[in-house]
Amino acid sequence: MKFLMGIGEGFREIRAHKFRSFLTMLGVVLGVASLLAMFALTEGIATGYREVMSQMGGLERVKVRVEPVPAHQESIRELSPGRTYKDALALRMNAPLLSWVSPELDLYLAVRRGDKAETFEVIGIEEDYLHTERHNLEYGRFLTDIDRRDHNRVCVIGRGVIERLWEDPEAVPLGESVRIGNEFFRIVGIFQRYESERDKKKRELRAKEAPPAQGPGAKTGKRSRWSTFRFKNDVVVVPITTFTTVFKNTKQAGTPDEGAELKLDDLNVQVADLNMFEEALAQIRQILMVTHRGIEDFSVETRQEMFDEMNAAMRNLHMSFGIIAGISLLVGGIGIMNIMLASISERIREIGIRRAVGARSGDIFGQIVIESTVLAALGGVAGLGAALLLMKLLVAISPVQNRPVVHMSAVIMSLTFAVGVGVLAGLYPAWRAAKLSPIEALRYE
Repeated sequence: MKFLMGIGEGFREIRAHKFRSFLTMLGVVLGVASLLAMFALTEGIATGYREVMSQMGGLERVKVRVEPVPAHQESIRELSPGRTYKDALALRMNAPLLSWVSPELDLYLAVRRGDKAETFEVIGIEEDYLHTERHNLEYGRFLTDIDRRDHNRVCVIGRGVIERLWEDPEAVPLGESVRIGNEFFRIVGIFQRYESERDKKKRELRAKEAPPAQGPGAKTGKRSRWSTFRFKNDVVVVPITTFTTVFKNTKQAGTPDEGAELKLDDLNVQVADLNMFEEALAQIRQILMVTHRGIEDFSVETRQEMFDEMNAAMRNLHMSFGIIAGISLLVGGIGIMNIMLASISERIREIGIRRAVGARSGDIFGQIVIESTVLAALGGVAGLGAALLLMKLLVAISPVQNRPVVHMSAVIMSLTFAVGVGVLAGLYPAWRAAKLSPIEALRYE
């Protein structure tokens, strides 16, 4: 009951000195607003990073790279066939900790449609590519085992290819043919457009600012060719068997069941369970040591280092913005302390009367602490509103930046800091008030 009475007294004190209370809370308002805005902005940046990481294959994606033969194995380097299709077969059959294995061949080739020609990365793939690269189909179908077996001249293209070869960037050219190198390929599927939140906003702004097209053949304006996901948008994939037949004319030594010596340009795998990540890497190395006949001319590249760097950058951002917000809250706390000390000087006689009618030192101490806490809590609530307005302003000024993300945990943490500042700021004034002599306080004029 005394606690509720203390809160009521705190509100009465605020109403009695509205302007002074507003100035007192201003520091807390700014501190909480900056703290919550910091949490939201850094979380928005982190969300953007996580989105990029996910669409690049995530931590589960592992690349098998070609490395120079170690010096101590130089004399027997010819024993290793290098990175071949046999590696992919061996990993599929003997690595249960892997979910997908994608052998790949690639070349940069001219892709033509009508009188338009652009250079794109053309990749010869198998079905697992869809999973290791985390591609999603927007229209049509993906390449199948039948396409691979029959060496079909079919392809799946990214949205970047359509944007650069078709007048309408939203065209759906399923069934149409494009000329890749000197051969025609039929389009059977279209990947979805990959873009970060920032790239999406830029595209939407360009679409709004672009003048309306005049007629069916009008151009839609110059489109940017660079984005974070260009490597996924500007891609043409064909069956790996068709690729070897049409573009490389590579002869395979044996059948796929026996193990082909086809040299690969890329070999990517996906780990089935991140909890078994190190075990999966060890399994990959063990199998490749067998297929490479003991020659260590390969390495296993993971995304862990990139992920660790991202987390370190986020921690540094949190720390930097947190220090700035903490300084603002500290200034607000000092303001509350000063006002509470001034309030005690004005209420010395009131304190003396309370002590004379039976109030204890602890009652006076608690009353002052509650009043300072009420001031800080109200400032914290106002700071939340100010933070939301600040974030809307930032979005309006920089619409292409990562959207701030507000979590309830950040709201609770910001309010907790505000209340904590109020409690700490009220301790010294409360101690001063509790130590006043009742007799001296009653004599005070």
